[in-house]
Amino acid sequence: MKITNLETFHVPPRWMFLKISTDEGIAGWGEPVIEGRAKTVEAAINELRPVLIGADPMRIEHLWQTMYCTTFYRGGPILTACISGIEQALWDIKGKYYGAPVYDLIGGKCRDKIRMYAHIGGSTPEEAAESARNRMAQGFNAVKMSPDAPVEHVDTLGYVDRFAEKVAAVRAAVGKETDIGIDFHGRIHAGMANRLIDAIEPYYPMFIEEPLLPENKDMMAYVASKTSVPIATGERLFTKWAFREVLETKAATVLQPDICHCGGIFEAKKIAAMAEAYYVSVAPHNPLGPISLAACLQADACIPNFLIQEHPGMMDGLDRGVGYLKEPIVIKDSFVDVTNKPGLGIEVDEDYVRSHTFAGDWDTPRLFHTDGSVAQW
Repeated sequence: MKITNLETFHVPPRWMFLKISTDEGIAGWGEPVIEGRAKTVEAAINELRPVLIGADPMRIEHLWQTMYCTTFYRGGPILTACISGIEQALWDIKGKYYGAPVYDLIGGKCRDKIRMYAHIGGSTPEEAAESARNRMAQGFNAVKMSPDAPVEHVDTLGYVDRFAEKVAAVRAAVGKETDIGIDFHGRIHAGMANRLIDAIEPYYPMFIEEPLLPENKDMMAYVASKTSVPIATGERLFTKWAFREVLETKAATVLQPDICHCGGIFEAKKIAAMAEAYYVSVAPHNPLGPISLAACLQADACIPNFLIQEHPGMMDGLDRGVGYLKEPIVIKDSFVDVTNKPGLGIEVDEDYVRSHTFAGDWDTPRLFHTDGSVAQW
């Protein structure tokens, strides 16, 4: 079998899909994208055409190493997002060829269903509590929220109290049997991180995600050492080599590799195996589309130290594949059943995808402090 073509599709709201075709008529799909830089990732995919066209799609590890290691400059979000989407599509091809789900090809399933959590919003405690109740009505027993942005380098007591009040309102709304993840989103500076964590610790967060930007593992380890709340990170880390530093510095006890960013399904499996040796859990990051979700679910099924899977929970169901997939992914009572369908376990509606493309020009919002300086999004 040989790869004959790679085709990309920019689809709203901010995703990019990839179709890899072969000379035996088997096609695979992946989701290679960096939010706000989809066209740059697309250019990287096109640069890899000489490596991939005519290659055997079954040699996934060999092609991964070729794409990653034969360039002098390695890693980073663009290259690894490009590789991640390609790798997903190659596994989809291989699974379809053998008539097996991807998880069966990389160890077999460890569970029968996969627990999900969804995002909540709200600018006031009352709105956040109502958002959480709406998610519970949809069947979710875990949600995630973020502090309001922007956050000053050292913000006021009023800011801390307002966020703590919002978390308290959500806890009161959902009770003790629903988990609440808190995503600091890398918005918080070192002088504020532990102050905010201390204020919300009484409400038993499931984890604090990205309490700081992930570049400084030592400072994140310091923050982690000052609280009993599990620290999570990983959406902006790429390949096993970056996650090694998190584990060695004890910066987090929950790793969040993004299957569309970290290097793909098998790379996430390797990261999870490293984490298992440190008694660290894995909760893959996913703010993207249905192909990303399907790839995450394949990894989740065969990771023994899996904790929970992120799912944005868009009300129109696009992120579950409504429209884009012939059979959207079903979430029931906060779980997705592990599929036995081959490859990624989905069938893309190619006609729908082709008729619902856009310019691919979504960009990351830009935030500024009160003095006009740049704030972290």
